[in-house]
Amino acid sequence: MKYLLIDDEEPALWDLKEVLEELDEESELACYTSPTRGLKDAKENAYDIAFLDVELGSTDGITLARQLKGIQPKIHIIFVTSHEKYAVDAFAIHATGYLLKPVAKEDVERELTFLYQEQHGDQRIQVKTFGGFDVLVDGKPILFKRAKSKELLAYLVDRRGSSVTLKEAADVLFEDGIYDGNRRRYMLTIYAALKNALAEAGAEQMLVKQYNCYAVNPDAFECDGYRFLDGDPIAINNYRKDYMLPYSWAEFSMGAMEAL
Repeated sequence: MKYLLIDDEEPALWDLKEVLEELDEESELACYTSPTRGLKDAKENAYDIAFLDVELGSTDGITLARQLKGIQPKIHIIFVTSHEKYAVDAFAIHATGYLLKPVAKEDVERELTFLYQEQHGDQRIQVKTFGGFDVLVDGKPILFKRAKSKELLAYLVDRRGSSVTLKEAADVLFEDGIYDGNRRRYMLTIYAALKNALAEAGAEQMLVKQYNCYAVNPDAFECDGYRFLDGDPIAINNYRKDYMLPYSWAEFSMGAMEAL
């Protein structure tokens, strides 16, 4: 991990540096008491996490965080401050964490552990809805032989466990809206191909089917979109207004996410 530390109080800066070196022996740290110098460094070097004091004299950590996000959109921000009153502002800019001074080693360790777990997840099945749509099993993406099978799964994931009929799914996946016998048979073929692709990858537990009703089991997989809706700061941090971009029907859900 590469860390960027910015705090105009030198004792606090060195204390945090020491804690991070103890927790992550292979860490690379850049420490600054000057926000200007820290920002200049960030323009030249990539960092995984930035620990920022909120009150920085000539500027403030909230403003600095916005500037850092503009340079490195995926950087995780953890605020370190003596004042709880800044917590709302911190999460308004999608901060990953918030620590109060004096920083305790166990608190920093908790934040880093939470960050690692959220990035890697404990579930074998990971569903990515930001920047597109993909399903990974043990880190390997599932290859779908039919594009519409993949889209059907995406739609079911978007429904988050709510069931749909084949006709309801067909009305979303096809623009002409004609649902006759041929369309029904084609939808059954699409579903069969989806089920086979998941079974071959060992992910068949994602699907739930009752008579003419189809859904996913949200407990069977991790999903960045679900974590976003649940208020997870790391998922919020990773969101770039890019929810399921290939699918026009996802615009409604993305609009709801923007309203949160």
